[in-house]
Amino acid sequence: MVLPDCLNNRPSNSHKGNYGHALLVAGSYGKMGCAILAAKSCLRSGVGLLTVHLPERGLLPVQCAVPEAMTSIDCDGLLFANLPPNLTKYNALAIGPGIGTADRTYSALKLLLSSWGNRPLVLDADALNIIALHKDELLPILPHNAILTPHAAEYERLFHNESPACISQRHNIIIVQKGFHTKVYSPTDPVFENPTGNPGMATAGSGDVLTGIILALLAQGVPPFAAATLGVCLHGKAGDFAVKSMSQASLIASDLIENLKYVTM
Repeated sequence: MVLPDCLNNRPSNSHKGNYGHALLVAGSYGKMGCAILAAKSCLRSGVGLLTVHLPERGLLPVQCAVPEAMTSIDCDGLLFANLPPNLTKYNALAIGPGIGTADRTYSALKLLLSSWGNRPLVLDADALNIIALHKDELLPILPHNAILTPHAAEYERLFHNESPACISQRHNIIIVQKGFHTKVYSPTDPVFENPTGNPGMATAGSGDVLTGIILALLAQGVPPFAAATLGVCLHGKAGDFAVKSMSQASLIASDLIENLKYVTM
């Protein structure tokens, strides 16, 4: 797979503004690690600027763990309940890792989807779980080519036994069906089956890392289907590099982030 110029052939006179401003909505009290993993992988994947919208009590851990990220503070101290300001300044949005499924988070998610418009978007983890609980209200307001990244259990909650290809076409969305040889379904493109990765990646936080990678690519202007397919490929390659120096059983999500620096060369 050929890497886009934003990853491996940057002009010498470029600056951070050339590589997009991403917005990540992630984390709740007790689950701020999800936000940290997604933020780190987004930055490691080349985004120019990243803002993390998080509950007030998550500010200290995120700023200490990811000093390169900016923050937008939700006045709810425990979870996502209010919209980030100035949505128009962001090039791409990812939402879901660790946000929980509380009623006020559902209300905030619905308002955010309505306010975001038809712009690049990744939905993962608890955002998918909220959609599964409120399908009639939320599926119709997803933007075209929104990227959903469910693992098997999340997909079952969302769509039961329906074919991902049919779901993708019906709702005009891109589905990244995570698992062994992750598959990416698009309304218009052939199914992509990822050739990279290994069983060591079946570990907590691996999906948060993937969300950050795809968000970074979208913010840099990579089209949604290409961002999804390239993202899962880079994610798997990072896992393959990691197990060159450790056992599959010892691999953790942070190892994937550390090995991204090798796969984007």
